Amino acid sequence: MATKTTADAKTEPKTPAKKGAAKDLNDLFEDSLKDIYWAEKALVKELPKMQKNATDVKLKSAIEKHIAETEVHVQRLEACFEALGKKAQAKKCDAMQGLLDEGKSIMEETEPGTVRDAGIIAAAQKVEHYEIATYGTLAAFAKVLKEDGCLKNLLATLEEEKKCDELLTQVADTNLNSKAL
Repeated sequence: MATKTTADAKTEPKTPAKKGAAKDLNDLFEDSLKDIYWAEKALVKELPKMQKNATDVKLKSAIEKHIAETEVHVQRLEACFEALGKKAQAKKCDAMQGLLDEGKSIMEETEPGTVRDAGIIAAAQKVEHYEIATYGTLAAFAKVLKEDGCLKNLLATLEEEKKCDELLTQVADTNLNSKAL
């Protein structure tokens, strides 16, 4: 009876793939597009709630601007699906659902005012960082797959997500966090 070597143990999958699992980078790319498409559509619904709960004028304005951008992000993703010859399809994004749940929890667990505003910024930046990571990865996939139409849209959205994150940092740094003391 042969024994397994350490090298063999490292190459064996730890978790079996489920039925319909991605078999190549193209499948993973399409699956990831479905994931972020769901996430962006969920944000279109949830961002107005964050804006309504914010009290800082600059924060409200930043969220309002990002709501409009997020609607464009949805359209860009739909254009990606179209460029791939696929129907735009959303697949629940567990990561975004968790981040949205955390944002809701922060609003419920803070008093209205600067403390809640600081919490909203924290929650929103977690969302932005997730989106930055996702769009960066999708852009890298699109580049390798030579999906230039998608790449252009993904890079445009990536830049807007980065700018939103920077704007949220500026809002927090304009004494908002100090006022929350």
